[in-house]
Amino acid sequence: MNHSALYNLSYGVYLCTTWEEGKPVGCVANSAMQITSDPASVAVSINKKNYTHACIEKTGYFAITVLAEQSDSKLIGRFGFCSGREVDKFEGVPYAVRGKLPVPDGGMAFISCKVTGRMETATHTVFLGEVIEADNMQKGTPMTYAYYHKVLKGKTSANAPTFRGEETENAEPERARYVCDVCGYEYDGEIPFEELPDDWVCPLCGVGKEHFKKQ
Repeated sequence: MNHSALYNLSYGVYLCTTWEEGKPVGCVANSAMQITSDPASVAVSINKKNYTHACIEKTGYFAITVLAEQSDSKLIGRFGFCSGREVDKFEGVPYAVRGKLPVPDGGMAFISCKVTGRMETATHTVFLGEVIEADNMQKGTPMTYAYYHKVLKGKTSANAPTFRGEETENAEPERARYVCDVCGYEYDGEIPFEELPDDWVCPLCGVGKEHFKKQ
């Protein structure tokens, strides 16, 4: 099977959030879609290993925040490459309760849902939700997964449905590069990495220079 054919499907970049005993939790999702218009319903695919998955099962609710191209990319690093079992992803992240659910600031729209059904696969659950509230938050262009990869140079999380290990289809010849060990961002600036200031941080997930490894 030629898996590259699947790359032609369209994906977005979303934050999927819910509660865990009154504490806001969430993760990044790239597979979300509208299913019906009346009543409005959507579906989102969440890896069963994600802490957010168990929390959606408990609460029966989830919210989707649509990220824009101008959204702070650190939201992706924080919600996509850390585990809610180990860190509070919402620490320092402003949010509001919208439609009973925590919605981080910085997105362009939100959709709050009550779970009405589910479909199981080997690794993911597709949660079907009836929309209980939705609204635009700011103007912008929705971020696509292609934009995330090509412009922000982000990597695919191991729990994403599109993850297939290191992408090698269009790999460049081997050369020394510095890669963030948290989110996979590759530094390719004109300044030699050794000369960057010690307070330099990853533009994608916000960790310090010490998390970049030469490869």
